[in-house]
Amino acid sequence: MHRRSFLALTAGAAALPFAGQAAPLDYTPGLVGAHLKKGETVFLDFKASWCSTCAAQERVIKALKAENPAYEARITFINVDWDSYANDDLTKSLRIPRRSTLVVLKGEQELGRIVAQTSRNAIKGLMDTALSAATA
Repeated sequence: MHRRSFLALTAGAAALPFAGQAAPLDYTPGLVGAHLKKGETVFLDFKASWCSTCAAQERVIKALKAENPAYEARITFINVDWDSYANDDLTKSLRIPRRSTLVVLKGEQELGRIVAQTSRNAIKGLMDTALSAATA
C-alpha cells in the first residue's frame, strides 16, 4: 500500500467515531424559531468564551452526549454567544438573566432551565427532559 493511501485511510477510520456527532449550531436571529416550527426540541446554551462556568457546563454536556448518542440524534443544540446576543430579542423574550444559562424549548413552551449550575445530575436532568420531549 502506498504511504499516501495508508494515511488517507487511517485518517478516515479515525474520524468514524465522530461522524455521527453534529456540532451544536451557532445562534443567529431566526434560527431557534425555524427549528421550533419544524417541531424540534431545542436546547439553548447561553455562553461566553471567557466564562469558566460555561466551560464547565460544556464539558458535562459533551460527556453526556458521548455516553448517550440519542441526545445528539434527537435534540437540536444551539449555542448563543452571550457577548454578541445578550440584548437580542430571543434573550429578552426568554428573560435570560446571564450567561451560563441552559434552556430547553419545544413548540411554544419552555420545558426547563438551569442558571449557573455545573452539576452533572442537574444538566443530565435537563437533557433527559429534552430527550423525553423529542421522543414523545
